Amino acid sequence: MSDQAAAHPLRPYDAVLVQSFGGPEGPDEVLPFLRRVTAGRGVPDERLAEVGEHYDRVGGVSPLPALNRRLVADLTAELAARECPLPVALGNRNSAPFVPDALDELSAGGARRILVVPTSAWRSYSSCRQYREGLADAVEGREGLVLDKVRPFGEHPGFAATLAADTLAASRAAVEAVGADRVALLYVTHSIPDAMDETSGPGDGDGRAYSADQAELAAAITAEVDTVLGTDLPAGLCFCSRSGSPRTPWLEPDVNDRMRELADEGEIAHVVVVPIGFISDHMEVVHDLDVEAAATAAEVGLGMSRVPTPGSDKAFVTGLVDLMLERAAQARGEQPVRPTWRDLDSHPAVCPVGCCPNLREARPALCGSD
Repeated sequence: MSDQAAAHPLRPYDAVLVQSFGGPEGPDEVLPFLRRVTAGRGVPDERLAEVGEHYDRVGGVSPLPALNRRLVADLTAELAARECPLPVALGNRNSAPFVPDALDELSAGGARRILVVPTSAWRSYSSCRQYREGLADAVEGREGLVLDKVRPFGEHPGFAATLAADTLAASRAAVEAVGADRVALLYVTHSIPDAMDETSGPGDGDGRAYSADQAELAAAITAEVDTVLGTDLPAGLCFCSRSGSPRTPWLEPDVNDRMRELADEGEIAHVVVVPIGFISDHMEVVHDLDVEAAATAAEVGLGMSRVPTPGSDKAFVTGLVDLMLERAAQARGEQPVRPTWRDLDSHPAVCPVGCCPNLREARPALCGSD
């Protein structure tokens, strides 16, 4: 590496890995993809075929891979603009290119210390530690390769402020259309098993970090909307995409159930649906919200508007690069400011001992203290 390259602002890192969930890009990829997602859970192919029908409606192609390729391109451009012309590769958990493929690509270019940007903003086993377990699997046998990750970013201004601005715009339009006393805000995230939520966060903490962090951001955004519009809008956290055994408790209420409750109460005419748990418009957004939730709203006589996810917003991309530079400064032994929106709590990039445990089996994970 040249002296000039070694002096870039993202040093000591020499490459970036965008780590994501993945998704099928053709009908023949749907069932293999779903098998990988549910591996070890004993889900029969008959049930997977039912889930696969969601993909059939969009030609068997998940929107996520294309969105992630755009994110890689946007991050590459933003890094270059900040004099950090580093390679950025995409690696998925459940579809090609897989994380080991991405590491092969970056290692072949000379990368030895890689900064990982997960496409998940929140803390839980499925949204954080499972990604870290995948990193541990991927580096096995790769001598000399070091991976770090950015901190959870649900409270970072690049994500939170972008979501707040779009929620304000959608809320203003709804209030102007039907009146301030007829609008409710429904913040929606992916449901997870109750036990996973209960153990999310640091091992010596109170747990419930997944739902609590998102509820705190939802409350902060609602306060911002109410302050600007002079309203007092009812709001709450809802969930979507529940799966697994019906005997296992998952986080509730489901967004469809909550809309039915609001319709039965008879006071609300319009719901503003805010996908607080997602950074981009993948299947849980375009199907579970734009199709299923929209159909429920129409069925019960509610108007519905859906706030955009932050993924295509310039401020979001800029914020991710800010997080990378913050993590690089930490790696150099500095103590950078860790900004959050509206003074919400920030969380460490190195996950503490016992954070978001795997409740099925103990497995090694990178980027943590255990």
